Amino acid sequence: MDIAFAEAEAAAARGEVPVGAVVTGPDGRVLARAGNRTLEDRDPTAHAEMLVIRHAAAALGSERLIGCDLYVTLEPCPMCAGAISFARIRRLYYGADDPKGGGVAHGARVFERPTCHHAPEVYGGLDAARASSLLKGFFRSRRDG
Repeated sequence: MDIAFAEAEAAAARGEVPVGAVVTGPDGRVLARAGNRTLEDRDPTAHAEMLVIRHAAAALGSERLIGCDLYVTLEPCPMCAGAISFARIRRLYYGADDPKGGGVAHGARVFERPTCHHAPEVYGGLDAARASSLLKGFFRSRRDG
């Protein structure tokens, strides 16, 4: 999670919403790391999770990330949860809950749908206070600045 937080902090420094993600392979080595780049890339799908899934798939030469784990600082949105399912991520670890935009424990609850092809093991709330503080600080500075 420390690498995901470093990516989130780097995203904030670029003016992006501070969300960071990391994919590790079955052997535990880091395959990909990224922070949000929606503004920089002018791409609404350039969420940290989407970016690391794409990079990890390229690194493995496969669209399936069997045995891989995803660490992300914020509960994934429905789009990212769908990609996690299609990629066959083994485990999802995330920091802060996202009651407004989440798609795992809130909102669409993608992995609970009968049409979901694959549901990873989900572990939420990892260092949630740190993740929440980073996001709140970012948005506070945007409002106050």
